Amino acid sequence: MSSLNDLLNLDISDTNQIIAEYIWIGGSGTDIRSKGRTLKGPITDPKQLPKWNYDGSSTGQAPGEDSEVILYPQAIFKDPFRGGHNILVICDTYTPKGVALPTNKRAKAAEIFNQKAVIDEVPWYGIEQEYTLLQKEVKWPLGWPLGGYPGPQGPYYCGTGAEKAWGRDIVNAHYKACIYAGIQISGINGEVMPGQWEFQVGPVVGISAGDQLWAARYILERITEIANVVLSFDPKPIEGDWNGAGCHTNYSTKRMREEGGYELIKKAIGKLGLKHKDHIAAYGEGNERRLTGRHETADIHTFSWGVANRGASVRVGRDTEKEGKGYFEDRRPASNMDPYVVTSMIAETTILWNPPTETENVVKPINKPTA
Repeated sequence: MSSLNDLLNLDISDTNQIIAEYIWIGGSGTDIRSKGRTLKGPITDPKQLPKWNYDGSSTGQAPGEDSEVILYPQAIFKDPFRGGHNILVICDTYTPKGVALPTNKRAKAAEIFNQKAVIDEVPWYGIEQEYTLLQKEVKWPLGWPLGGYPGPQGPYYCGTGAEKAWGRDIVNAHYKACIYAGIQISGINGEVMPGQWEFQVGPVVGISAGDQLWAARYILERITEIANVVLSFDPKPIEGDWNGAGCHTNYSTKRMREEGGYELIKKAIGKLGLKHKDHIAAYGEGNERRLTGRHETADIHTFSWGVANRGASVRVGRDTEKEGKGYFEDRRPASNMDPYVVTSMIAETTILWNPPTETENVVKPINKPTA
């Protein structure tokens, strides 16, 4: 008799059938749901896939008396769990009449990214996703003593060793799985708080950044499920003198990457400063616990920017300043932010919005860290 592992690894490629795992975002706006179906394959484009439906009353997205929600396939990735021609399918959600659900943030993002002015600017995003690994039974960070604390922060960031790095096998499994899937994952590292890690996705153009980050989150959730570890995107999982978890978003437009782009970067940062409250309101739940002005953050109530300054709302790199072109980093988004919201909002504010005043000198750069 075959073992369970043998059955899980059965090769079905000669059946002319594939398994497509349809993935969507549930009612909380952060929970990831999925279910699989059998289709004739291989599939190379999401347009080849049929729409599907699910019980929205069980995900907090529809009432029981009218529970059907429709899934629209939007992006596909190779499935690292089933292998072969099997795929992961990122979907967004609609009523049977074709109206986007309130939790479908992709639909509004697509409207912004499909505007000619945005398309012409070819917006690039590099997203730094921080997360925390927790022991399942106690919801306490991986490697931490039960009911106690490890030594203070310092040796853990990009650290190596049994007393400094916990969960590396999960991180490396995720890294390779994302590469296999076709996600543009560009790196990983251990973070400042022990038990906390980061992966980066990008540079990716437009709405694909959101598709890829959600796919990467799904894969990480599945891997932690296998490892019997809890994945947390809480922006401040441990109170006290510990770093929080963010989702720093690096951004540039075509003209920012060209000669003279630094002047455009400063104008764009000025626009972000004018709309600071709007962005903060959309940048993730619980972010006020993280953005305190300490632990490499700016205070949530005050917009600031600086060159090489990780205590600012927006950081400009030394290379960008030196070369007079490049990108900047919005350090305000929380680890639980919706990438469709954040990426499209940055594009809308910096490309489409025309404020009634000059923006370049709205916020002066700060040169020294605030914490």
